[in-house]
Amino acid sequence: MSYECFEVETVDRVAHIKLNRPAKRNSMIPAFWNELPELVNEIDRTASARAIVLSSTGPHFTSGMDVAAFAPSASGAEEDALASRQRGARFYDTVMHLQKTFNCLEEARMPVLAAIQGGCIGGGVDLATACDMRYATEDAFFTIFETNIGMTADVGTFPRICKLIPDGLVRELAYTGRRMGAQEAKEFGLVNRVFANQEEMVAGVLEIAAEIASKAPLTVYGCKRMILHARDHSVADSLDYIGIWNASFFQRDEVGEAMMSNRDQREPVFAELPARTTKRMAQASSELP
Repeated sequence: MSYECFEVETVDRVAHIKLNRPAKRNSMIPAFWNELPELVNEIDRTASARAIVLSSTGPHFTSGMDVAAFAPSASGAEEDALASRQRGARFYDTVMHLQKTFNCLEEARMPVLAAIQGGCIGGGVDLATACDMRYATEDAFFTIFETNIGMTADVGTFPRICKLIPDGLVRELAYTGRRMGAQEAKEFGLVNRVFANQEEMVAGVLEIAAEIASKAPLTVYGCKRMILHARDHSVADSLDYIGIWNASFFQRDEVGEAMMSNRDQREPVFAELPARTTKRMAQASSELP
């Protein structure tokens, strides 16, 4: 299937999604917001990969939301008095739709790794912070650009970036709209590693994704769930949650296979994530007491 904003290929259990509008600096046009969750949700639904790499093309990762594409039409400017009262509710619905696009990255059962070159601007920060890990080239930079055009970032930057870097730095970036370079981002933990150039970065990130894909998918899924839960809950609640999770999901056979394959120096044979299908959901419901 072809997409307007993306290319995707899956090799050795790693799905590689590329933003592919370099001439437009990979700006986020309306199609972007529908295609990304469609892609990620399909990979998750079919369990067709064990890890996802999100990269880009051209000199910049993304220039963020294409504001012009979302500008009111001429007829919108002439809306009647009753319609104008709905403006706030319509705007709220739009923001919820945009937020859900990036939520799919957290909701996917497999890790998502972002490979960032050049500018990661505005909505790009929302996108990057929704991923599990971020990697960057030496020329990469991040900017909460919405401040510079009189907006407050509202698609996911603040709920996530506040959990990744110090509060004072978040405030500085938000209040000034300044650029944070790759080395500074690494220093404060926003990115895991900085590479010399895009080619080296993509190769390196795909290698990390392949290492993740070599592990038991059910275990990695559990790790992702625990990390996200711990981010948003107390220590006591998270300890209880991991206990309940392992009581339900712990598989002795997976542990045994990991140990035996390591001993025998062979590739392990792990259980894959089950496909998420309507039929399976209906079957599961019928099996409930």
